[in-house]
Amino acid sequence: MLIRTKKVSDCLESEVTDESVYLNRRQFMKATGGIALGVGGIGNVAAALQEGNSLTPPPSLASSFQNIIETPYGLDEKVAPFDVATSYNNFYEFGYGKNDPKDKSSEFKTTPWAITVEGEADNTGIFDLDDIIKASMLEERIYRLRCVEAWSMVIPWVGVSLGDVLKRFKPTSKAKYVYFETLYDPQQMPGQKGGGLDWPYREGLRIDEAMNPLALLAVGMYGSVLPNQNGAPVRLVLPWKYGFKSIKSIVKIRFVETMPETTWGTLAPSEYGFYANVNPNVDHPRWTQKQERRLPGGVLFPNVVETKMFNGYEDEVGSLYSGMDLKRFY
Repeated sequence: MLIRTKKVSDCLESEVTDESVYLNRRQFMKATGGIALGVGGIGNVAAALQEGNSLTPPPSLASSFQNIIETPYGLDEKVAPFDVATSYNNFYEFGYGKNDPKDKSSEFKTTPWAITVEGEADNTGIFDLDDIIKASMLEERIYRLRCVEAWSMVIPWVGVSLGDVLKRFKPTSKAKYVYFETLYDPQQMPGQKGGGLDWPYREGLRIDEAMNPLALLAVGMYGSVLPNQNGAPVRLVLPWKYGFKSIKSIVKIRFVETMPETTWGTLAPSEYGFYANVNPNVDHPRWTQKQERRLPGGVLFPNVVETKMFNGYEDEVGSLYSGMDLKRFY
């Protein structure tokens, strides 16, 4: 008998997927022969039901995407529609409007793709993304995404444990932080031709944050590969942090001894701290963080919900910040 202990990160009854939707998904699975337990799961079915999600993985990863492991993360969450999750994005490399990433990224080339690994590690060099991903089984994890702009949505991501990937590079005892960098290619990413941000986009984590089981190196969503506008072909997903920490289109990983500079931390340090943990008790200087607008929603029905500490994942990550002043280390 399976006994499930309720965690703070578990969703409320109001967030649970409607039973008729759940049953329709199961009926679809039975009709298509996809009812095998532990593989595929609701996210894959959701992908099949979403119009326009016709992206296919490269041949080298095709078998990986056919055997996605279903995990317990967020199985009862109400997932955002595919068209919402792929058309309302912040990806300033393609422009500053919410529709710019989708409208301006269609020609973005994501294959082949390599990641350079540097710094305080024994196994450094240039690694093909496909080789990195094929070393682990892909997992589906349904996570809440909370933007610092006070909107949110729930997305079924596909990827591998970030910690498992980083361990393969054998970081040394000097590696206290992990630095990440996005591709810099103004010809493909027109937003990089303008001012405002110091390109390329840079982010970082403390090594123990990067090794936390929640941290995901994502290569897909809704059962298929990442659309260009969502950070293809590989991005971080850190569900307990504001979305800008989940850097997209990664080309460089560097293990370092001191806290790395980050793009937003350099541009506006009083507004965007290094940790960027979701915290309803620490407002942005220009707006409250106590509530969020859960998408989809409109003017008449904005679907406003209360923001949870660490975005509802306090049980899983709270110990990382034990004894820290989270108003100072925001």
